[in-house]
Amino acid sequence: MAERLGIGFIGAGGIAKQRHLPGLTKIPGVELVAVANRRRETAEAIAAEWGFSTVRSDWREVLDVPGVDAVFIAAPPYLHREATLAALQAGKHVFCQARMARTYAEARDMYRASRGTRLVTMLCPPPHAMAADYAMKRLVQKERYVGQPLDLLVFQYQSAYADPTTPLHWRQDAEVSGFNTQYLGMYIEVIHRWLGYHRRVHAIAKVHYPKRARPGTDDVADVRIADSIGFATEMECGAVSTWHFTGVTHHPQTDRFEIHGSEGTLIVNVARAEILGARRGEDLRPIPIPADEVRMWSAEADFVRAIRDGGAVSPDFTEGLKYMELTEAVYRSAKEGRAIDLPLERELVAV
Repeated sequence: MAERLGIGFIGAGGIAKQRHLPGLTKIPGVELVAVANRRRETAEAIAAEWGFSTVRSDWREVLDVPGVDAVFIAAPPYLHREATLAALQAGKHVFCQARMARTYAEARDMYRASRGTRLVTMLCPPPHAMAADYAMKRLVQKERYVGQPLDLLVFQYQSAYADPTTPLHWRQDAEVSGFNTQYLGMYIEVIHRWLGYHRRVHAIAKVHYPKRARPGTDDVADVRIADSIGFATEMECGAVSTWHFTGVTHHPQTDRFEIHGSEGTLIVNVARAEILGARRGEDLRPIPIPADEVRMWSAEADFVRAIRDGGAVSPDFTEGLKYMELTEAVYRSAKEGRAIDLPLERELVAV
């Protein structure tokens, strides 16, 4: 019989209903104990639908409910640091929704707290190109398919902010989301797994539509999260990387990662997790991913397994700290008009 594990939720919105709750209910011995949302009525609806035994009006009260062994923090980034520190202090294992925090400083606090405990701390992985993850690590790291990586190109297209009359989305609200911008942190995390970290970054960030109405009000907010970002880095592996993110195109193209090396090329269609490749002198062709190498979504099961049996999780708080570091360095570089060396030290900019 599986060991019982009681779960509390701090925030249970879209991602919780789409992934975390369905994943948890498939695991033997997992019990959904307590939930709190920003509005109690939505928490009560979640409890009724998914079988939580307890509803709380304040997220802090979830940590006091008997039988809660671990918490899922699925609220927006503004709450991640505070809720994580409180949960660890209360002796609860923590699964935190991406992005890790609003700023590098907040992420660093979470990382340091995790290092001071034996509790399991895990971040939600990005689903982008997930099915290709194991195959890409094999091709790039083990088989050296491209040889020495020379150039990395990352392209992301969205139309979410193309209409200047669209109200401010919470992901554009710096007080809620911090420096997190479009898919920036998620794509950084993917590239870190395949190619490693960065030494230096130089960036340009642009808010094309600096004023937007707050939803449901006549208030106008200043937008501080970029509509477009372009930056280049020198990577620790020696490659030069070039990244472009746009949220204002009316005609989005296919997001892709391109790795060009001394011996060949690999291109990943992000949405379909399809790989194209060619070695020197060859034409690009599809590279099939073996069925036993397809990385499937297993975040909830991985978290529970680590609690019960030990072992590593991914992404952990170290991985999160590294993508938050580059995310903030991009904004610092754009603000100061200069290259920023990594790793970051104590001089942190305000969001």
